[in-house]
Amino acid sequence: MEHSEYASFDAVGLAALVRSGEVSALEITEAAIARIEAVDGLLNALMHRSFDRALEVAKGELPEGALSGVPFLLKDLLPASEGDAMHLGMKALREIDYVHFMDCNLTSLYRQAGLVLLGRTNVPELGLVAATEPLAYGPTANPWNRSLGTGGSSGGSAAAVASGMVPAAGGSDGGGSIRIPSALCGVVGLKPTTGRVSKGPLGEEWGFSVPHALCRTVRDCAALLDVEAVWFPGDGMRLPLPPRPFVEVAAEEPGPLRIGLRTAHPAGTDTSVHPDCAAAAEEAALELSSLGHFVEEASPSALDGDLIHPFITIWGASLAFTLDRLAPLIGRPFNEDDLEPATWLMAERGRKVTAVEYLAAEDAVMNFRRAAASWWAQGWDVLVTPTTAAPAPPLGAMVSTPEEPMRGLSESIPYATFTLPFNMSGQPAISLPLGLSSDGTPLGVQLVAGFGREDLLLSVAAQLEASTGWSLPAELDLP
Repeated sequence: MEHSEYASFDAVGLAALVRSGEVSALEITEAAIARIEAVDGLLNALMHRSFDRALEVAKGELPEGALSGVPFLLKDLLPASEGDAMHLGMKALREIDYVHFMDCNLTSLYRQAGLVLLGRTNVPELGLVAATEPLAYGPTANPWNRSLGTGGSSGGSAAAVASGMVPAAGGSDGGGSIRIPSALCGVVGLKPTTGRVSKGPLGEEWGFSVPHALCRTVRDCAALLDVEAVWFPGDGMRLPLPPRPFVEVAAEEPGPLRIGLRTAHPAGTDTSVHPDCAAAAEEAALELSSLGHFVEEASPSALDGDLIHPFITIWGASLAFTLDRLAPLIGRPFNEDDLEPATWLMAERGRKVTAVEYLAAEDAVMNFRRAAASWWAQGWDVLVTPTTAAPAPPLGAMVSTPEEPMRGLSESIPYATFTLPFNMSGQPAISLPLGLSSDGTPLGVQLVAGFGREDLLLSVAAQLEASTGWSLPAELDLP
């Protein structure tokens, strides 16, 4: 199989070829490696390659999972994989060439599904900003226009999927980190409901961040969620599953829905929404209306409150704790020279957060979650928004410097303003590649459903995919 032919298939399609015996898992793995070697020099999406190990896995007897034989990449934040470099976008961990000692629960599920793991993808340092340009590994370029960024923090995975290196790649989303790069690179990105996917045994499900993947198609997104949605003893939450697998639900018509549209940015920021981003959401709303849904401009009033300050309070304190937790890996506390300017400054601010201030921020998140949920309880099914308030930025525009240490964080706000509220509420939200900016680069449209309703999101997303044809491979300036 030639790598250009390989790049035209999604994960479900590749798995079907393996099951039929038309192509072997080894042939597909070799094609994936050839594709990576052909294009990654232009993009810098991978920070670690484990090709020899992947070839040995592909030669052996793979588990008979739904995605058996499909090449896959992990993000260099979550999940951990035994025997692989794991640097979290940090130069301090790169310098000691840290290799992780175990598979986490999610990696075990991926292996049981028969996925062939080829390596790990580039991320910003500790996933803090909406740009994948770490000092440790350099910037990842957008496959649509290599002078532009991919967004973050799953930017390496987004570039890998958009360029056909793999049909799907791992991601995690703590403020938009799956949805933002999916929007800017023209792929599908679902943030599942809080607690849907295990973060054990070293992580906690009750938090802003949820792991999943960035995909070429909706059915891949659903098939991977079926692999991931497994409860492990000790997990912080156990959510009910739909009566049928997510991949089956995604293939069903959702029926007429009540859908709200919001293109104005949530309060708490002074972000203006780029006209192209607003237009993409409005066009998606028109398409949904033509499909028989009831659509009108409406959204939860809770989005008009201050969301940034409680988010940043929790985020900063959590960062300080993370650095303390990682310090034993380098044998000492991290110092200013070990970290990028924004990471150091935000951690120092986080250390000054008192227990009372932290609990007040958690209380604000709880109040927002309950207020947002009331809108869905009033009979609304889905909310439509732009995924981001701005198109892809030029490379370098969001890099922090000693002179402007907070630039990366402040410049991330237009990209996270529509996404982070639903990390706070815990609701599932998906970014779909439903628009192009005036300069021809992708724009995302976000759909949000009630808590635990990934089934509904996937069904509507698949309906839009079929009606618009956006999952067809793009013509990119790549080998």
